Amino acid sequence: MATTVLTPQQMCTMFLAGAKELEAHKDHINELNVFPVPDGDTGMNMTLTIMSAAKEVYALKDPNMQDFCKAVSSGSLRGARGNSGVILSQLFRGFTKVAKTYEELDAAVIAAGCEKATETAYKAVMQPKEGTILTVAKAVSEKATACVRKGETDIEVILTELIASAKVALDKTPELLPVLKEAGVVDSGGAGLVCVLEGILAGLQGKGIAFTTEAADGGKKAETEKHAAEKYKFLYHTSIAMFLDKEMNHHEEATIKKYIDAVGDTCVYTIEGRILNMSLNTNDPGMVIQKALKYGELIDVVVENRRQKKSEKTKAAAKAETKEEKAAPEKKEEEAAQNRVIDVSAGISKDNGFVQISVGDGMTEIFKTLGVDVIVEGGQTMNPSTEDILKAVEIVKAPIVYVFPNNKNVIMAAEQAAKISKDKQVVVVPTKTVTQGITAMISYVEGASIEENKEAMLADIQNVKTGEVTYSVRDTSIDGTEIHQGDYMGIGDKGILSVGKDISEVIVEMLDKMETADAEVVSIYYGKDVTEDDANKIKDLAESKYPDVDVELAYGGQPIYYYIISAE
Repeated sequence: MATTVLTPQQMCTMFLAGAKELEAHKDHINELNVFPVPDGDTGMNMTLTIMSAAKEVYALKDPNMQDFCKAVSSGSLRGARGNSGVILSQLFRGFTKVAKTYEELDAAVIAAGCEKATETAYKAVMQPKEGTILTVAKAVSEKATACVRKGETDIEVILTELIASAKVALDKTPELLPVLKEAGVVDSGGAGLVCVLEGILAGLQGKGIAFTTEAADGGKKAETEKHAAEKYKFLYHTSIAMFLDKEMNHHEEATIKKYIDAVGDTCVYTIEGRILNMSLNTNDPGMVIQKALKYGELIDVVVENRRQKKSEKTKAAAKAETKEEKAAPEKKEEEAAQNRVIDVSAGISKDNGFVQISVGDGMTEIFKTLGVDVIVEGGQTMNPSTEDILKAVEIVKAPIVYVFPNNKNVIMAAEQAAKISKDKQVVVVPTKTVTQGITAMISYVEGASIEENKEAMLADIQNVKTGEVTYSVRDTSIDGTEIHQGDYMGIGDKGILSVGKDISEVIVEMLDKMETADAEVVSIYYGKDVTEDDANKIKDLAESKYPDVDVELAYGGQPIYYYIISAE
């Protein structure tokens, strides 16, 4: 029997199924990112965005359409992370603007909602690019309109056609963005939107992945011992002790840690000299053991079936053990992804306040000395949400708050926070790197107007060239440069500047391409995985190569990025 209208209850079911479908494919979507950097990625950003809305939808009791639309719009708006998450939230916002005025949705309303969704998302992006999630969304809205014009009323049929059209548009994204074609991938944001649509259709058909969260259940739904034993995400607890062929450097340690984090959970990793001990829960112990053998000889290996081990315990012991395990996977993931909001102010009221998005205890201290009030941890490693930034703004005891995103993927979330802040005037200075954020703070003049300060900040950050050194998590090709997993990469303001196996050579080539010889000052911020001795060697190298440039060294403490270097 054809479905020609959707009730609020059906919309809730379909939306939750869409959220779970996206969550199930987030790792694949992460892998579609062009840059092979170990950052917070598109799949994670989109998943956390939709899950923020899904929790509110799940908590609804006997909702009407307006309740559903408010939960989707508000939840995704505040939970939006990264550009892809913000655009997804704008798609939802546009659709719900239309849907909330109806008690039920038919084909015509759905088409109008899709059209409004695309329009809203395009308007939210200052310089829309084709070959992105926007292109896929536009294909969906055009197909929805075409279905209505030809008289189609069966919503299941319409959704099937929308998904087919979205996939065609997604497959064409590499032709619209050459960087996608060179990397051999389709647009990751567009792929995420396709997942959401497929989940929505599955929800309508009664095939969607069941949605549960501990937060939504409020802990009221007790689980039987059998169910608790069957729900393990990773079945085997694997412990490995081994003797390494040689002592590992920071880069090699980071590579193997990244690997074990990717194939399991509850990972513990220690290394003393040439003795490595690690343990994790995984579904493929053999694969982990094979990876370990590349680095040395096994001393001891223990593999336990967690389900069987569980069944051997007494009920009292089992109850104590499973208390922590009852949190749903998405709840654990959400908690792990929370960005800390750190108040570093003296708690004194003032006219103007400052929020910086940054990470690393050294960077926090630097910003504190510059007069920053609140630090939102994140940016490169985990994009903060709109809600994170709003919380930071609320802490600041000033009616005017300047926000520095320090990452091009955080600017949209910051601007969204500025729009929905009710009690304070939020001024977003669109800094793209933490070094621009430092320069912008130095440029601030007490007593100058907002317009004067922002103009001065924007002018000064244009003179800042930034280079960041990290490692590649996979093989790829960008701008004609072959990159292999484990390579060091020097990344500039506009892309990859250098790639290689030797970090010093990578840094020197990166500095050359940053035109460091023309700079007056070079500031080197070293990360938490770099020793002070190694950092001083890089400083000496820069000073010898650029004798007329003032080279400064400071501890940043940032993860993943060994060095962040600015040239001004």
